[in-house]
Amino acid sequence: MKVAVLDINGKDTGRKADLSKDVFAIEPNNHAVYLDVKQYLANQRQGTHKSKERAEISGSTRKIKKQKGTGTARAGSIKSGVFKGGGRMFGPRPRNYSFKLNKNVKRLARKSALSIKAGEKSITVIEDFNFDTVKTKNFTAVLKALDLENKKTLFVLGGSNNNVYLSSRNLKSSEVLTSSELSTYKILNANQVVLLEGAIAGIETNLSK
Repeated sequence: MKVAVLDINGKDTGRKADLSKDVFAIEPNNHAVYLDVKQYLANQRQGTHKSKERAEISGSTRKIKKQKGTGTARAGSIKSGVFKGGGRMFGPRPRNYSFKLNKNVKRLARKSALSIKAGEKSITVIEDFNFDTVKTKNFTAVLKALDLENKKTLFVLGGSNNNVYLSSRNLKSSEVLTSSELSTYKILNANQVVLLEGAIAGIETNLSK
C-alpha cells in the first residue's frame, strides 16, 4: 500500500511510503475495536462515586409506628430509602472499572482502527521534522500547510521529540504521540492521523508480533 510522503509545507516530496497490508489494510474487526475502546474509557474512570445507604445515615433507630392497624405499609426505620432523608437504595459504591484484555485482541483492534482510517483516506504521511525551539506557532504553521487546522489531528512520531510535543500541547484539537503510545481510541477519535516516516516501522513492528 503506497502513500505519498509530504513535507511540513504540504508539498509532495516525490517519495512513496510503503504501508504494510497486514497492518493498514486488514478486514476490521469491529468487536475487537469495541472492546479496546471500552477498556480505554473504563480505565479513565476513577470509580470514587459513593452515596450513603441506610446503615450510614444519622437518625433514630426507633420503630416509627406500630406494625399493624395503621392501614398503611409497615415501616421500621426512618432511615429507610422510601422516606425523605433516608438512605439511598442500591446506590453507587467505589469500584474499579478496569478489566483485562488479551494483547492479541488489542493488537487486532489497533490494526483494525488503522485500516478503517486508511480506507477513509484519513492517513497522511509526512517526512520527519523537528523544531529548534518550543513554539506553538511552529506547529500551527505545519497544520495550516497540511490543511488540518480545523480538524482533530493525531501526530504519530517515531520516537520522543520534546520540542514537537511541547509545541502542540496548547492546541486542543491536536495530539502528539510516539508509535509505542498509539491506542485504538486515539486513532478513531482523530479526524486525520498524521504519521511521520520514522513512525511507520515502529508501528508495523509493534503490531506484527
